[in-house]
Amino acid sequence: MDAYINFVLGFSYILLGVAIIAIVVLPLIKSFDDPKSLVEVGSGILALGVLYFIAWLIAGNEVTEVYAKHDVGPELSKVVGGTLIMVYVLVVVAIVGIVYTEITKLLK
Repeated sequence: MDAYINFVLGFSYILLGVAIIAIVVLPLIKSFDDPKSLVEVGSGILALGVLYFIAWLIAGNEVTEVYAKHDVGPELSKVVGGTLIMVYVLVVVAIVGIVYTEITKLLK
């Protein structure tokens, strides 16, 4: 039974790797037909990077006893805090965008 589980896990890791490669490579191949799309993707990635950097600057680096017990230092605490702040901002932006879209649909 253990051999079967190891085989299935290994196979699923291979499938995951193939999927990740397909997710990255196929859009790149398609985007060579339209180079402007590469600029749009690059600007989106840059915007996310800037947003993360701002969130990282805002995040605190405090380490509580619980964090220390799990070997979380100030650097990792700041990274996690920055990631959480970025996720919160993106969720709020998504909700505002959804509400705005629905209101504009109602008014048309």
